[in-house]
Amino acid sequence: MEVATEERLNKEGRRAGPVLAKNSSQAIISPSLAESRELADRVLAGDRRGVARLISLIEDDSPEACPALALLYPHTGRAHVVGVTGAPGTGKSTLVGQLARESRQRGLTVGIVAVDPSSPFSGGAILGDRIRMQELTGDPGVFIRSMATRGSLGGLSYATGDAVKVLDAFGKDIIYVETVGVGQDEVEIAATAHTTIVVEAPGLGDDIQAIKAGILEIADILVVNKADQDGAERTVAALQLMLELNHQPQGWQPPIIKTVAVEGKGIEALSREISRHRDYLQVSGRASLLRQHLAEEELWNIIRKTLVARIMDKLDRAELDQLIRDIADRRLDPHTAANNLIAQILE
Repeated sequence: MEVATEERLNKEGRRAGPVLAKNSSQAIISPSLAESRELADRVLAGDRRGVARLISLIEDDSPEACPALALLYPHTGRAHVVGVTGAPGTGKSTLVGQLARESRQRGLTVGIVAVDPSSPFSGGAILGDRIRMQELTGDPGVFIRSMATRGSLGGLSYATGDAVKVLDAFGKDIIYVETVGVGQDEVEIAATAHTTIVVEAPGLGDDIQAIKAGILEIADILVVNKADQDGAERTVAALQLMLELNHQPQGWQPPIIKTVAVEGKGIEALSREISRHRDYLQVSGRASLLRQHLAEEELWNIIRKTLVARIMDKLDRAELDQLIRDIADRRLDPHTAANNLIAQILE
């Protein structure tokens, strides 16, 4: 079915691209598809409530979400996505808040996706990041969304990437994605962001451990926050040693930036490095390679999630419970059990 379009400017005065037209000549469509098209229309028109509604549908895995995302997808790819990750206690939320303020001072519109730990009771986000960034919520040029991990490994919610696309289509210039602080498992952020910031802080453990940490390998920019505290220079030296041990003669060399986020110190320098990395991606041609890499990672993630969901739909619960008991009692090994289940489903 062809969809008629019209050009419309969103509320911030920038061209949002085609907006779905609604006219009586179109064929009758299902209520869910109609809602999807209406939501896409609202996002492209700059409707904040429409953005919030669509992200909620994405988190709930509602059937209206995928068609709306498909309609928005041609209008994505303009925003620069910055991932901010690091261990608990490094001050990531404060840092993101300061970066958002600095971006606004430069006239950029900002999206923030803060991935919070899930409540063990409700599965919802604890929303600590939203509380810490509350003073930004009154700025119409900033949109903040907290999301729950809901058991997802790697520090990101399954819905994070789609939420970023919605904010991109919404017209945000730069989108900050802050991940839940779970240490080295947060490498998923490298498959979502264009620029990845790894935040360290003094006094969080053995400096040698910081050198060994695999999460540092994903860093485009290294930040030592709380740089006014004792041990900051040791942390910088440990990171510098790590970079020297992994030195690449060509390509991007991650800078180390010292910040005191609660006082706003070092934020301008950090913002300049983000811009410099974005320019590097464009000039070096790595931006195109990165887009392909991110697309491949996302495709495989969706395939895995979809296949697991379809397999679970076809499984007989009683049979699955029996298999689990057989594995627990050592009557059957888990590899054989899984292979047998998959073979049975594919028959």
